[in-house]
Amino acid sequence: MSHVFHRHLGHAYPTAVGGEGCYVIDRDGRRYLDASGGAAVSCLGHGHPAITAAVKDQLDRLAYAHTGFFTSEPAEALADRLIARAPEGMDRVYLVSGGSEAVEAALKMARQYFLEVGQPGRRRFVARRQSYHGNTLGALAVGGNRWRRAQFEPILMDADHLTPCHPYRERGPDEGDDAFVGRLVAELETYLERVGPETVIAFVAEPVVGATLGAVPALPGYFARVKEVLDRHGILLLLDEVMCGMGRTGTLFACEADGVAPDLITVAKGLGGGYQPIGAVLVHRKIVAAIRDGSGFFQHGHTYMAHPTACAAGLAVQETIERDGLLPRVRAKGAALQERLQAAFGDHPNVGDIRGRGLFLGLELVRDRETKVPFDPALALHARIKRAAMARGLMCYPMGGTIDGRNGDHVLLAPPFIIEDAELDELVGKLKAAIEVALV
Repeated sequence: MSHVFHRHLGHAYPTAVGGEGCYVIDRDGRRYLDASGGAAVSCLGHGHPAITAAVKDQLDRLAYAHTGFFTSEPAEALADRLIARAPEGMDRVYLVSGGSEAVEAALKMARQYFLEVGQPGRRRFVARRQSYHGNTLGALAVGGNRWRRAQFEPILMDADHLTPCHPYRERGPDEGDDAFVGRLVAELETYLERVGPETVIAFVAEPVVGATLGAVPALPGYFARVKEVLDRHGILLLLDEVMCGMGRTGTLFACEADGVAPDLITVAKGLGGGYQPIGAVLVHRKIVAAIRDGSGFFQHGHTYMAHPTACAAGLAVQETIERDGLLPRVRAKGAALQERLQAAFGDHPNVGDIRGRGLFLGLELVRDRETKVPFDPALALHARIKRAAMARGLMCYPMGGTIDGRNGDHVLLAPPFIIEDAELDELVGKLKAAIEVALV
């Protein structure tokens, strides 16, 4: 009997003992094609020699030094690298151990910024329905997935949630893209008029919504128009790129495709590719200046923040992505995967939508394509797909509650950037077989 407190206490998990490229290997020697990168983490696959060598080298020199006493060479080098490639205005990097930590830190930093500039009345965060920003209490509060929030609701801070930019589910039948974006922007302006813009700290959003919507990119112009409204009222834009950033959608920062430069960006998963736990907040120079010239310190901290070994892994991952030209490869292989998914599922009676950007793609399952009616959540179709896929040696990321936290099912795909065409064929073939078995 295992003494590990597993995610699901009634489930027996295979034991992973090895990894090779796009595959995870269990102790029985079975190979699983990692079509989801775990949870969109393993961007360079498993067992990459350059990354493991960097981690070993750092361990030989210095495993850990507390940031209350020291900085470290890999932390400085990683921060320099990220800022050199970041959207305009970014100036500092706050290094933590994962995505939820990054979002939690960013929320607190945003609040402290307004204290430093003499606006203590700003206390609200506004985000979007069906967003997901992490599992710590602050991050969970700004997240908009009702199922994840429900049992913790009494201990969450207040946050407001608006309509996501999700054309498949939220756009009217006769509503064009521009009209839909205009309606969402008007909803934001109406909200600000109601609560008072002077009470709002930040608008929090994923450029491409991952786990809870299934790889939904915003329509062109959406974020630019949102940013115009926010800037007019002095409200910060906090973009959560924990899942969609660090090359996953074909640009290093997902917001590059949206043409916006936010005030705060959170990254994690693809930052270290799973080789070490690491996340980060990229901070605009105006926030840095306000804190530096005010109290002088950010009232926050973690024991393992800017961990030298984790930073060495993150640095090696980012160097490898650039050296090996993997961002253009993500765009090319993403297009190739889209083509294969369209060929396999474009006319499938139970696949309502195929969407995403780069190697971050999703399929939404429906009972009826015409009406978009979902399957009964009691069927737990997403869980059936996951079981059937694992039985066939395929790791994918199915989720339920796609529409409102209860109804709807989707499958998220986020394979390593190094995936080859033959593995794309294997991915789609095994996914199609798994979906067919789950639908029986």
